[in-house]
Amino acid sequence: MQLLNDDYYMQQALKEAQHAYDSDEVPVGAVVVMNNKIIAKAHNQVELLNDSTAHAEILALTTAYSSLGTKYLPEATLYVTLEPCIMCCGAIYWGKIGRIVFGASDEKNGYRRLTQDQWPFHPKAELVSGVLENECAFLMKSFFRSKR
Repeated sequence: MQLLNDDYYMQQALKEAQHAYDSDEVPVGAVVVMNNKIIAKAHNQVELLNDSTAHAEILALTTAYSSLGTKYLPEATLYVTLEPCIMCCGAIYWGKIGRIVFGASDEKNGYRRLTQDQWPFHPKAELVSGVLENECAFLMKSFFRSKR
């Protein structure tokens, strides 16, 4: 059942990434889902907030924690358009996020570049990669192409 929804929720994360793109931010979007309901969504706001930690994942998780009054989300799925960086992996780990789904790989700044064979998420977490990968990658490539 959950796998049938991955494309839908990644589309919602892509909408957030488009908001980032339109605001001249690196176009990454994230949504947090529990019980088939979006409980938080965010996009990169590094430039707006002048804060290098204002990644979509961090902002979405902070919103989810605040709205639910909790610091752990083991029943949640985090959808993010780009492979999380190592900083975001730390936040995902400490929040005990149960499932992480990302779209495009990030060879330059993604967690796999630094962790190699080490699992950076909570031991019970499930990882799914490549959901709407082409759409997620296209938005990122378009953004950086416009900067050159």
